[in-house]
This record gives sequence, structure tokens and C-alpha cells, in this order.
Amino acid sequence: MKQFATLTVIGRDKTGVIARVTSFLFEQQANIEALEEQVTRGQFSMTLQASWKVGELNSESLRAGLSKLAAQLGMEINFRFSDPRRRQRFAVMVTREPHCFEALMAARRQLKADPALVLGNRPELAPLARKFKLPFAHVPWEDRARAEDRALRLLEEREVDFIVLARFMKILSPNFVWRYKNKIVNIHPSLLPSFPGPQAYRQAYEQGVKIVGVTAHFVSMRLDEGPIIAQGAFRLRAGMALKDIVARGRRLEAAVLVRAVKLYLGKRLDVYWGVVKEV
Repeated sequence: MKQFATLTVIGRDKTGVIARVTSFLFEQQANIEALEEQVTRGQFSMTLQASWKVGELNSESLRAGLSKLAAQLGMEINFRFSDPRRRQRFAVMVTREPHCFEALMAARRQLKADPALVLGNRPELAPLARKFKLPFAHVPWEDRARAEDRALRLLEEREVDFIVLARFMKILSPNFVWRYKNKIVNIHPSLLPSFPGPQAYRQAYEQGVKIVGVTAHFVSMRLDEGPIIAQGAFRLRAGMALKDIVARGRRLEAAVLVRAVKLYLGKRLDVYWGVVKEV
């Protein structure tokens, strides 16, 4: 039986970071199971999974050594012990629209994961979270940096593996997104790349399009431009009012978001040069 830990390293890019971290882990008798790194606009991010044979892991030495290495590199290094066999835990981030959250909860027995937290920038959906016996955290978003810092602490405390944005109506900063690269699933009310932003249905209605759709995608540092996971669409009937389009679109949002989460949990997705491929 092995013991596992997942490490994340974040900071300004510099030479030798991967070598320094992996060399330290080698000294700690660790085996590198998986490693993924990326540099964007001078920002470095790495997620690494390490394992130890039973009896070879010295957790105090590992923690102290990583703290010292983080100070030397001038970077943030976080780690937590993990078990690949454990069911994944996810957080749902919401604002005030309940339809996507309700769809996730209706499908929870079909998902190979457990909801661990509902986090809202508004308090309206707290009663709904209580109905599903889930903890709800209200984090006001007037000061984004402070809000994201608190949200990240809550996600870490709950050992959240990935995040689902169920019509969460706030933009996440690169600082937040980096920490959950390709682990934040969002639903957007248009067939991206058309009609980004919060008024997608109105834009489609005013442009007179004949097909309206929704897109589930991974969140990236660019608004509504992350790798696409799943899409759905419907044709507009003559005389459909905007409210009818919105109602039909919301039902489709819920279905496509659930489908995207199932694809993610089925480990059938690979992101290659910004494009999601099923494997």
C-alpha cells in the first residue's frame, strides 16, 4: 500500500523550479506519479502527485522541507495527503439562480463524487443548500482579492478537488484560476465563442440568431474562453419571446452542466493546447 500527496507550486517563473522540487522529493524517498506544469505571462504553475512506500514517508520532514524550499524559491508550495481511490470532492459556487445547482443535486447519485461545500457570493441559496444537507458559505464579493482568499481557504479546509460554477456570476482572477487549473467547470448561456459575457441570451435575441445554445467549459484566465467540454443547442421558433428563450436555455444549461461534470469525472477528458479531447 502506498501513501500519496498532491503538491501545487505557484509563483513567478524562474529557472530550475521543477528540478529543485523533484530533487527534494527524491531525497524524501518519493516517487513522482504525475506532473503537470504551465507558464503563462510569466506565471508558473505546477501540480505534482508523489507517492511513498509504507514506512518511508516522514511527514514532518516533508512539511518543513517544502516550507523552506518555498521561501528559497519565493513561491507558494501547498500539499495535502491524498488517496487516488477516494471519491473526489467538489464545491458548487452559486449566486442566486438555482436551476443548475438543483440539477447537480438531482444527479448526485450518478456522479462519482461528493459535494463538499456550496459557496455563494449572495445568501439567497443558503436554504436550498440546507435542504440538501450541505454546508453553505456566504462570501461577499465586493473586494475580490479578499473574497477569493477566503474562498480558497474554505476550499482547502473542505479538501475540494474540483469546482462547479452553477451560474456563479462573478469573474475569477488568474490568481484563483491558477490553483484549480482545468478543475473549474462553468456553464455559459451561448455557443461559445459567440456572445461572451452575462447578457448572452439577450444578445442572441437581438442579433436574430436561429439557433441558441449553451457551453460547458473549463475556466481559464480569459473570460468565457476556456477549453470547451460540452455544448447543447435548440432552434428558435417564430415569435419566441426573450423570456421563453431564457426559460428554454436554463433547462439546457442544467442538462449540459451535469453532462460536463460526468465527462470530467469519467476521466475521459484531456486538455491539449487549449482544446478538450475525449480519450
